[in-house]
Parts: sequence; C-alpha cells; structure tokens
Amino acid sequence: MIIRPNFGVKLVVPAAASKLAHNSPLVDYALNGLERCWLPEHRRWSHIYHLDGRTSPNESIPRSDVFYTLNVLLGMSRVAAIPDGIDLSEIFHRNALLLTKLPVRKYAFGMALWSAAELGLEMPEPVKTELRAILADEARWRSFRAQDLGMLLTGVVAQARAGENEWARYARPLYRFLKDRFHSGSGLFFDAPFGFRRRFSTFATQTYLSIACYQFGEFAGDPSALVMADTCVRNLVALQGPQGEWPWFFDAQSGRVLDFYEVYSVHQYGMAPALLEWAERFGQRGARDALVKGFNWVLGHNQLGRAMLVPELSLTLRSQVRKGELTTKVPRVARALRNAWLGSEERLIDGTDVEVRFECRSYELGWILWSFGPACRPAGADPQWCLRRLTESALR
Repeated sequence: MIIRPNFGVKLVVPAAASKLAHNSPLVDYALNGLERCWLPEHRRWSHIYHLDGRTSPNESIPRSDVFYTLNVLLGMSRVAAIPDGIDLSEIFHRNALLLTKLPVRKYAFGMALWSAAELGLEMPEPVKTELRAILADEARWRSFRAQDLGMLLTGVVAQARAGENEWARYARPLYRFLKDRFHSGSGLFFDAPFGFRRRFSTFATQTYLSIACYQFGEFAGDPSALVMADTCVRNLVALQGPQGEWPWFFDAQSGRVLDFYEVYSVHQYGMAPALLEWAERFGQRGARDALVKGFNWVLGHNQLGRAMLVPELSLTLRSQVRKGELTTKVPRVARALRNAWLGSEERLIDGTDVEVRFECRSYELGWILWSFGPACRPAGADPQWCLRRLTESALR
C-alpha cells in the first residue's frame, strides 16, 4: 500500500503490515518503525535509531530504553491490532522492574503507572514500594521537575480511574503542589517549583502539566484544573509558529517564546495532538486547526520544505535545529538567558541556517500510537477526529 500525503511525500507501508487490518495506515507506519527499534536481547525498544547510515543504527541507554518502552506500551494500549510476537504484559513487567535498578527520573514511575492502568496490568510490587516512598514524602517533591509531577499525577489519576484506589489519595496533594508551585500568572507552567531555572520551561513542560490538569480536573470534578489547562493551551496556540511549529523554549514568567529551536517532530505529530485531544473535548476553539497545522509541518510544510518522514524505514526525523547546534546546547542556553534578560521574544530564523537531526527515538513512534490509535479513546471523543482529515484526505 502506498499512501500519498501532501507535499509529494510517499509513505510506503510494508506488505507485512496489511495483516493489521484494523489499524489506520498511520498507526501501521509507527508499528513498522518500532520493529526496527526493537532490541530483542533486552526485550525493549531503543533509545535512538540513528539515520546517518551507520551499520548498527540502534543505540541503547538502558535507563532511557526502559522509559521509552513504557511510553511505547502506553501508545499500544490504544492500538486495535498488536503485531504478532509482542507480549505487552511480559514487556511491561520486565521493564517496570528495572525502574528500581536503574538511575531513572521520577517521571518514569509516572509513565509506569499510566501505561499499567491503560493496559489493565498489575504494577510489580517492588515498583509499588518505591512509588509509595516517592509519593508519601512530600519533602521529596521539591526536587520534581514538571515532567516528574505531570506524569506522576497523570499516572495516579489513571490508576484511580482503573479502580486501583490505593493511589487516589495522592491525586489532590499532587495537584495542589502543581497549582501552588508550577502555575504562572502568564498562563504557562513553570518547569520547577523553586529557583531561577524554573522560569525556563519547554513545550514538554506545558504538555505534561496541562494533560495532568485535564486528567485531574475531569476525575475530581475540579474546574480550577480545567481552567489552568485550557489557559495554557490557548496561550500555546497563540504562540504556534506560522507553519505550525510548536516552540521549544519559553519564559513561563512572562509567557514569551525564548527559542523556537529545536522544532521536534514528536511535538508536531504526537504530544501536541495528545494535549489538543483534551482541549477539543472541553471546547477549546482552535485546537483542531492547530493540530492539523502542526501535523502538516511534518508532511513538509516547514522551513526546509521537506517531510520529516523516512518512508523506506517507517521512521521519522527527530527535529529541525539551528546549524552548529547538533552537539551543543551552549548557544541555546545563552540565547535564552539573553532574551529573558532583555525581554525579547524569539522568532524563526532563515531556513538556510536550519538543518535536520537524523535520528528517531522509539517513544516518538509511541506517541503516534497514543494520539492516533483508534482504541480506548475517552468517552465522548471522536477517535478519528484528526486522523480522518489527515489520512483519509491528505494522505491518499
């Protein structure tokens, strides 16, 4: 099957995928890409699949592999037809247990809670023990970054929805901490509860905390959480680039963009759709158009005029980045500090000074599965509300 999207791109879905008759072409594309990222000896998906022609493209970093694998499993909870040979329960338990043995960030435990709830799986007892210690000691929350807090709150709520009442008692304290220490008067979210660094937030900061607020607000019937999430989404849509680019770096204190770059493909086709699905459900005007505009960026409507897809491998290109900044963050940090100090707002630069990062990470494909998988959508949501528009029209 050949799918023909806008901008002259061809997505070639291998014949083997045709057996997954219940999946959309976009979901099958991601599943086939994940097959290339699979590390059979470890029973997990890789940290990076390099697209620079090297003979061994998969790079493994165990603590990252494990988190990415849990993220992929979350996505698979919404897939109608799972490929043969993928034992979701076995993969989950093997990798979840490693959370207690590897130096992972706290957000990995949140992802384990979330994916287990969506898959209907039991959390391993050693992981529960570690989680109880994390959640019961509120003094430890002072070290949380936004992703830690967002995923833990989302995971706790997901578990409570699934009937695991042990975790429900942590939901409101976590939300109260979010509201008190992470919410900025600008409408965006801070990246940390304390310190100078907190004002320098990312698109991921906004995504994970907004999703957590939507989840908690609906679960607890708390309108303040829904208002915070809606306000953040409305501000993000207002800051979206002219071709659908989601900016990477913000000053949460003032609500300004400090740096558009890198522009990450996963934000365009995965994380933004995951957030905008919630915004659409709660009547956020402009959410659907922002999603479509962002997705078209991936299909080639971007500064470089190229699709961020690798059809022959069913993979995606990670990002568009300023030239000279593929291996260093120093200029980006300096630029952000300067813009924050001067009160400046960053704009897109000339496309001739932009290049592509040639790699794909497995969690990126996992977000495609979550955002565009047809199964397990929340009640009241149209499971194909954007997928139809993109794959049945633009992609044919």
